[in-house]
Amino acid sequence: MKRIGVIGTTGGWSSELLADTVAEVTGGPRLLVDMSRVRLDLPGGSAWFDGTDLATLDGLLVKKIGARYSPDLLDRLEVLRFLAARGLPVFSDPMAIMRVLDRLSCTVTLQLQGIPMPPTTITEDVDQALEALEMYGQAVFKPLYTSKARGMTVVSRGPQARAAVAAYAAENPIMYIQKTVELDDRDLGVVFLGGEYLTTYARCKTNGAWNTTTESGGKYAPFEPGAEIIELARRAQAPFGLDFTCVDVAITAQGPCVFEVSAFGGFRGIQETSGLDAARLYARYALERIAS
Repeated sequence: MKRIGVIGTTGGWSSELLADTVAEVTGGPRLLVDMSRVRLDLPGGSAWFDGTDLATLDGLLVKKIGARYSPDLLDRLEVLRFLAARGLPVFSDPMAIMRVLDRLSCTVTLQLQGIPMPPTTITEDVDQALEALEMYGQAVFKPLYTSKARGMTVVSRGPQARAAVAAYAAENPIMYIQKTVELDDRDLGVVFLGGEYLTTYARCKTNGAWNTTTESGGKYAPFEPGAEIIELARRAQAPFGLDFTCVDVAITAQGPCVFEVSAFGGFRGIQETSGLDAARLYARYALERIAS
């Protein structure tokens, strides 16, 4: 029997499913760890949650590091980095998660690898942002830490642009500005386990929203990608070394391009569109590596 904990959010569909599945697969106790309630004792090398020292477990699977993305999550990952450096197997490696959690860090890595992405501008200056907007015509202003399009704003060039950009800059000093691309009302989640291709699903608009996220009413649908899309997604996720990841891909008139690589791809889209039990596959994957 192995004792493996799951880092996740209480009540979260994928987190609860993974905690249930890990307990079933390992025969060990069910342990869903809320990182906001962990106490790290640096001199002692222990990390306590509800009476359990996480350092004494056989491993940890990270499903979600917090309910909402923020720079604070990097500090939670530092706790896990400490445990991993002292020998506790953590899936995915906390350093790998850090590299994709920050949208800018993820984007810089993808661009250095030559991965096609929508044209993107980074600036702290409102005038520079307006110059980029003039080139793009319309752009999505994206917070550096977010998921499911929360906090994103679509701005078009024109007389109202300066006020809109200034208001956004007041809340987001470093502006991540990405040209709007035509999605054909859908984008793709291309999933990898241990660097090996697992499946692909589509997220489809249903109500005129500008994005496809389920938060905005988007629905999952089956999708069979061509070899070009799978290879692009494989190249995109490879530099990060994540154990479980979903690559967001858009199909445009210029060809497929990548929005981002996620460390916390959900299981629901996979289950609804392919029938695969991603939680069970991930639990077995981790168990095999811990046992080897």
